[in-house]
Amino acid sequence: MKLKLIVLSSFAVLALMCFNVSASAQQAQGPDLYEQVQTETDRLQRVLELEDWQAFYVDSTLMHDFTAMMADYEKLQSSKVTNTSMYQAVQDKWMDQIDATYKRIFTEKQWAAYLKSGAGKLIKAREKRKAKAEGK
Repeated sequence: MKLKLIVLSSFAVLALMCFNVSASAQQAQGPDLYEQVQTETDRLQRVLELEDWQAFYVDSTLMHDFTAMMADYEKLQSSKVTNTSMYQAVQDKWMDQIDATYKRIFTEKQWAAYLKSGAGKLIKAREKRKAKAEGK
């Protein structure tokens, strides 16, 4: 009887340790989507000097579009797609959508600063990939 109790206790402790390791591994993967959106919104608000209403729209846009992009990724994964260009196309589609929304939200000065901050190069790279895909 004591041996069974010791074995069961050992298994319970082992199970708790495995659960804690699993939880730690998930946290080590990085911040969740909400934290990433908050970080990017805060960065854009600081760098572009966004008004509160603009930051609200940026946050809403990122939450919606990132969630939709992840759903598209999951569809590809569930279909066992291994072609990385298809995943890149999904990302490009949603990043184009985000930039189109940003262009409506930002003032001309903010949009120019956004493009100078590196977004311009990313937009050109997406356009280049799109032209290459259409040329095939």
